[in-house]
Amino acid sequence: MDTALLSRLQFAVATYFHFLFVPLTLGLSILLALMESLYIKTGKEDYKVMTRFWGKLFLINFAIGVATGITLEFQFGTNWSRYSRYVGDIFGSLLAIEATVAFFLESTFIAVWALGWKKLSPKMHLLSIWLVALASSVSAIWILIANSWMQHPVGYVMDHGRPVLADFLAVITQEYAILTILHTLAAAYVVGGFFVMGISAYHILKKRSLNIFLPSFRIGLAFATIFCLFVVIEGHMHGADLAEKQPAKLASLESHWVTGSTAPIYLFALPDEKKGENRVAIGPIPGALSMLAFHRPDAVVKGLRDIPVDERPPVMATYLSFRIMVTLGAVLVLLVAIGWMRRNKLESSPLYLKAMLLAIPLPYIACEAGWTVTEVGRQPWIVYGLMKTSHAASPVASIQVAVSLIAFGIVYAFMGIMAFSLMARMVRKGPGASGTPSPDGRIEHA
Repeated sequence: MDTALLSRLQFAVATYFHFLFVPLTLGLSILLALMESLYIKTGKEDYKVMTRFWGKLFLINFAIGVATGITLEFQFGTNWSRYSRYVGDIFGSLLAIEATVAFFLESTFIAVWALGWKKLSPKMHLLSIWLVALASSVSAIWILIANSWMQHPVGYVMDHGRPVLADFLAVITQEYAILTILHTLAAAYVVGGFFVMGISAYHILKKRSLNIFLPSFRIGLAFATIFCLFVVIEGHMHGADLAEKQPAKLASLESHWVTGSTAPIYLFALPDEKKGENRVAIGPIPGALSMLAFHRPDAVVKGLRDIPVDERPPVMATYLSFRIMVTLGAVLVLLVAIGWMRRNKLESSPLYLKAMLLAIPLPYIACEAGWTVTEVGRQPWIVYGLMKTSHAASPVASIQVAVSLIAFGIVYAFMGIMAFSLMARMVRKGPGASGTPSPDGRIEHA
């Protein structure tokens, strides 16, 4: 394999692993803030116990997320130095703001929150977790703005063959960035909601600490429902934006080959990239793609055959990833809908609780599939229309990248096993150290 491909594989490994922890940080931080707000408002000790239990899981997740995020950013210098030199005037400034403002605020106040239970007043302690939640989302926003500029570069002028920042406001307010921010944050909040519901379901099935996990489940249900519906609605807006800014990606999402009006969406297709057609195309919905892209069933949608072969993304990977994301999104909506019908009968709903426990990975997989659509669907460009990925890798020997790829894989595997084992141990232990009784009168101890 050449250096560029190995570098892409290494970046993909680092990104996929890092993104196992980012969405939970974003979603669970807000849920913790809401839980502690309920404690301050009501004075009920159960809400404090609840906040501290979920806070332990949050801190483990946050620590691994920080460690993997640092190694991810280092790759811009080690594996993608040509890219970094090319876009450093724009991309570097955005990441610098994220690191010096949002991440600094987040890291500072998470320490204040973790260590300040007995040292701060209740209201100041609550403020610290709200600042963590705010800073986490703001940190993600700056990273997503940087990624959005790679997807749709704006606000620059070319100077000696490289883009130079000319309009900072255009970069941070462009429609592509706003839609990406809304979609990604909402998806992360869904992860947080399902994580809380799934673990709560585990304890409810065992009838342990029901005074903690029944309300936890309902809080997670309300939170996940709001953002599941938001993701579905906002996703339609993304399709229309792609039709204008990345027609090749839009065509790949639906394996759409021939330019024409009343463009259909197929329930299932099997793209043949060499022949430029679908070997299998089942269940066409005439005009659905035209409606998605331009809000008119007779609108003309550009097909992949009218895009140069060397500028088409990998169609199969993009198409399947999109289908996985959409299918899982529909499953998550169905699960929260059932949850609202069973929310007052959870103890007598073992099948649903088991389904919610098994559903914990589903929003994670949907998020990973969504990022595959975003990044693979942009190829062969690293900066859309300006720089191809093959020109962006560092001028190093492929064997060096191969060795570091293997090393990253081993280290990440070890970190993942340690992190998830520790979190699983905390989950099984429950909030028992508090000695808080369950409704049946039993007291859970560590």
